[in-house]
Amino acid sequence: MTHSKARLALTLAAAFCLSGCINLGGAAPPPTLMRLTADSSVPAQTARTVTASQAMTVITPTVPQELATLRIPVTAGASVAYLKDAQWVELPNALFARLLSETIGATTSRVVLDPRQFTFDPGVRLTGQLQAFGLDASAMEVVARYDAALARGSDQVETRRFEARIPVAEASAAAVSPALNQAANRVAAEVAGWIGK
Repeated sequence: MTHSKARLALTLAAAFCLSGCINLGGAAPPPTLMRLTADSSVPAQTARTVTASQAMTVITPTVPQELATLRIPVTAGASVAYLKDAQWVELPNALFARLLSETIGATTSRVVLDPRQFTFDPGVRLTGQLQAFGLDASAMEVVARYDAALARGSDQVETRRFEARIPVAEASAAAVSPALNQAANRVAAEVAGWIGK
């Protein structure tokens, strides 16, 4: 095959891939994607002024490997599978961090900064690990478990585990999605209460 014919073949293959005419082995995404929505949100036109030490920075939590995916883990003892036809719109720890930020901003008097705003004093820093965020098939409950670490200045760190469990009737995206949203909001509300006004 000449160089020009090889280039033409590659161009045609790329065009077919872009048009969706061929599948290179990846599963097609489900018709709808899941996201998290906060029960409490900051009203429009809300303005606040606080000292730097009263500002709050929510850092995206780390996750174990089973959660480092757009899929929803289903655990049964030591086994892990993934829920059929269920997929997040983005990684769950990023969604959870935004929900935490929105809830803290709405239910406390704190100014919540994005981690990219570190040119300002980050104030109180909230970080941690999202340990579980999926379906426990043995109990037929969704589980949201967050190990939070709160740094108040340079000489004080507090840690606390938060967990919410919500029963579901079936292992389906339609049942698990709202239950995970409810569990995430319950955890976020408890974290905001722990942080305080």
